[in-house]
Amino acid sequence: MEYLDFELPIKELEEQFHKACAIGQESEVDVTDTCKQIEKKLQETKKEIYKNLTPWQRVQLSRHPSRPYTLDYVDAICGESFLELHGDRNVRDDKAMIGGLGKIGDQTFMFIGQQKGYNTKTRQYRNFGMANPEGYRKALRLMKSAEKFGIPVVSFIDTPGAYPGLEAEERGQGEAIARNILEMTRLKVPIIVLIIGEGASGGALGIGVGDKVLMLENAWYSVISPENCSSILWRSWDQKEQAAEALKLTAKDSVKLKVVDEIVKEPLGGAHSDRETTFKTVRDTILASFEELKNLSPEELVEKRMDKYANMGVFKG
Repeated sequence: MEYLDFELPIKELEEQFHKACAIGQESEVDVTDTCKQIEKKLQETKKEIYKNLTPWQRVQLSRHPSRPYTLDYVDAICGESFLELHGDRNVRDDKAMIGGLGKIGDQTFMFIGQQKGYNTKTRQYRNFGMANPEGYRKALRLMKSAEKFGIPVVSFIDTPGAYPGLEAEERGQGEAIARNILEMTRLKVPIIVLIIGEGASGGALGIGVGDKVLMLENAWYSVISPENCSSILWRSWDQKEQAAEALKLTAKDSVKLKVVDEIVKEPLGGAHSDRETTFKTVRDTILASFEELKNLSPEELVEKRMDKYANMGVFKG
């Protein structure tokens, strides 16, 4: 398992615990009490570290190489019922954006989301989770199909941003994202959005308009990444921790600012430390959100969604 800088005390205690247990198995020495003491200290250390995470540390957790990605959630939640759909019917199939039909129990959902890779080869294949315009157009095509057949939409957000390349701009990156935002505000089926990792800039907003916007505890959501913010304001990445603090990008900040409706709790240590629990929590959260929305008429859904976004940023002096 890979450890982040602030997790090194946990790594040391886990190594001590495994060594102590190994000594007990290989010899006749009774190390039960020692193992229990180390295990107790390990749990206390974990609670202390993860209870006091800084915004930058949460950004690091959101990028952990073992953290589950969109297809991990979809496969765990839907199993073999998931049918992936491809292409925007215009340019090509964008591998950074996935989508398709899947069932949770007896209820069918249209799942869309950004997909990252697990190693160098798959990261290049998925373009590091940065979608081109055809990715957003594919997502819109699938959402409109879902609307046609009365199927609710579930959107997973996990991207460092939309792809900023020359070809993407030539094919209308800004227009594709703006079109998605417009169409999602008036889509006549329930939309449930989950920010599962990185939620950066327009890349996140392009599939991020929803009736319920949920955010995993160690995800982040902001107009810009801390590194890019630091490079613009300080001409260097060295101030990324200060930038993360100033951007108010954590789940707690997002709920306070009312851009996110609810925080989805992660297991102690992050989503990657106990995948099965995370998958179950996300599955239950999707179903609970759908229960709240399923009895609303298309007109009520659109009206409430419009009001929700129109009221963002409004305050009384």
